[in-house]
Amino acid sequence: MRRMQPLFGTLGDISVCAPAPLAETGLRAAFAAMDTVQRKMSFHDPDSDLSRINLHAWRRPVSVNPTTYRLLCLARHMERKSDGLFNFTAGGRLVREGRLPDHGFRELDGACGWDAIELLPRLRVRLKRPLVLNLDGMARGFAVDAAVQALLAHGVTRGRVNAGGDLRLFGPEATPVAMYEASGATIPLGEWRNTAIATSSGMLAIPDRRPLPVCLTSQNGCDGPACPHFNQCPRAWTILAGEAWRAEALTQVASITPESARAGCIARLGGRLLTPDVMP
Repeated sequence: MRRMQPLFGTLGDISVCAPAPLAETGLRAAFAAMDTVQRKMSFHDPDSDLSRINLHAWRRPVSVNPTTYRLLCLARHMERKSDGLFNFTAGGRLVREGRLPDHGFRELDGACGWDAIELLPRLRVRLKRPLVLNLDGMARGFAVDAAVQALLAHGVTRGRVNAGGDLRLFGPEATPVAMYEASGATIPLGEWRNTAIATSSGMLAIPDRRPLPVCLTSQNGCDGPACPHFNQCPRAWTILAGEAWRAEALTQVASITPESARAGCIARLGGRLLTPDVMP
């Protein structure tokens, strides 16, 4: 049984293999779990937990939903362990560039960093200084994980959950996975089971590589964030991990880690960089 529903500006797509009554109950619970994450962590909703943290937590502690608190714990841990390669505290730059809405934030250029976030008892959050947190991608992956947990809790043990390219597979059967290029062509990624997969962006089909700049055609030509076109770069990295939130967060790490250190850095943080030599 398969169901789709608008979520996170894309489609939440869930397919399960289970008797019809079990599948229907599990699907309702899965979409409800995803919707909770979306509502609590939406940057676009000024009343979401995330917006209330960004607007008020630098003045006083803000009470949040357990889902929000858990996601912030994971994000803070990932930023600390990655030495800031994963960064969810620099949303002010995206607001300043017009890529995210401004709900009246006090500071768009303040010093960022996980150390400014205090997770207090009784599900409260406080900021040591004004920050603009942005967890859109990781929240989407976290919602995929929440959907899987809801399905398993309702006795559905085989299926897949996909939201905007954040994919999680569960059950004994291996599933073929492919990435769609902008042209509509596909890149096979092998067959996988019981794993999460995330890709940093949709790769461009390149029938003729000669017109491309050298940074896209040589192994070590990328200047990373120093490049003025970095945010529009068509490079993509695909990450495997046990959870979709981790795979999604590690695509950000992969995008700014030097080529020579990328695979090792991803492995240290609990993921695996998907390259031709690790495809099954």
